[in-house]
Amino acid sequence: MAFTDFKTISEVQERFFIRYEAATFMHVNKIELNPTLVDELAFMEEFIDTRVSEFSIREGLIFPIIKEAYRKYAEKFSLWSHRFIKYDDVLVGTPDYFVSKRSELGKTVLGKPLLLMMEAKKNDFDEGWAQCLAEMVAAQKLNGNEATIYGVVTDGQVWQFGKLEQNLYTYNDKLFTLDALADLLGALDYLYEKLEEQI
Repeated sequence: MAFTDFKTISEVQERFFIRYEAATFMHVNKIELNPTLVDELAFMEEFIDTRVSEFSIREGLIFPIIKEAYRKYAEKFSLWSHRFIKYDDVLVGTPDYFVSKRSELGKTVLGKPLLLMMEAKKNDFDEGWAQCLAEMVAAQKLNGNEATIYGVVTDGQVWQFGKLEQNLYTYNDKLFTLDALADLLGALDYLYEKLEEQI
């Protein structure tokens, strides 16, 4: 089995006995927008069809945003793109992106995963969250069930957030969008602050 075998959140809940709730836990930090990113996203919007494929969405919209949010925290965390992780034969696979604590051995060695990020392929957020939640469970177990694990699912335009604390998954019921870039990056910055509290 693998992360991609989970198609609904309820499948993950039943398999791993996870409770579900919806609440607003995300906050927006005040940040200054990088004009280079703003120009790059405007260029992509005007000249490049980012909807032509999943890869185009990931590399043209999603990765530039998560990389920008990560930049400020690069000394403490590692950002991984399509890096295989495994807890056991069920919780195994390749998240689109994830953030881990930076290993003392350098950027080539995987630290404990803390934030998982998935593309909602074909705008299917239900399946996206099923896979992301399974990845969050794997990360939680790799962390010895101690850390709060965060998740993001996005189609590049809409960004949804969740967290896993012990056996409680909380879906943030406020959505963020690419159209409000400062709020989106401020929300990602807030997540990094929460990750800092755990390391």
